Amino acid sequence: MRRLSNLDRIMSHFDAALRTAVGTGKRKPGFQHRHEEADLTDKARARSGELMRINHCGEVCAQALYHGQALTAKDDQTKQHLLAAADEEAEHLGWCEARLTELNERTSHLNPFWYASSFSIGALTGLMGNRVNLGFVAATEEEVCKHIDRHLSEVAEEDLRTREILLAMREDELRHQSDAIDHGGAVFPTWLKRLMTLSSKAMTNTNQNTSNNQLRCT
Repeated sequence: MRRLSNLDRIMSHFDAALRTAVGTGKRKPGFQHRHEEADLTDKARARSGELMRINHCGEVCAQALYHGQALTAKDDQTKQHLLAAADEEAEHLGWCEARLTELNERTSHLNPFWYASSFSIGALTGLMGNRVNLGFVAATEEEVCKHIDRHLSEVAEEDLRTREILLAMREDELRHQSDAIDHGGAVFPTWLKRLMTLSSKAMTNTNQNTSNNQLRCT
């Protein structure tokens, strides 16, 4: 197998950034739904669209974090673990995007910003060593699961197509969390997890405010 040069790696990450943040390139196969589209009220449909936009943005951040962490990972085993997780997370990105299309909604215009900032955080985390790198994955996935649980409580009961996507995503996130700990990830202290929660809320509120402003302009 040919060893990648630094330029090859830069171009690979640039390609991944474009495909993730801007939506270029071919997506993975969509989610295999077991339910038909429900007859949702306008309010329920709008709320599902808002929540799926936030989840899509979260998956953009997840891709950026994983690729940033993999770029500066201290060994090949950790790097491959991160890239494999990122590849699985790419499915979530496609699921969210497809559901947004079904709901006649769009992705966030701020995705390139969130990708760039998350990639930087991931790259800095990778420099701190494998235990911190993998521990960050576990702590992030723990926060994502809480985030999905909140969304499940807000999605209309009859919107089964959105709910089954969120449940499938949650199952994968839990597995990524346990895998990271099993591979030697550190367990982060409570204060640091709370800081990550505040960061997540900032992203969520920004996307909600942007969405509301655009609605008022239409």
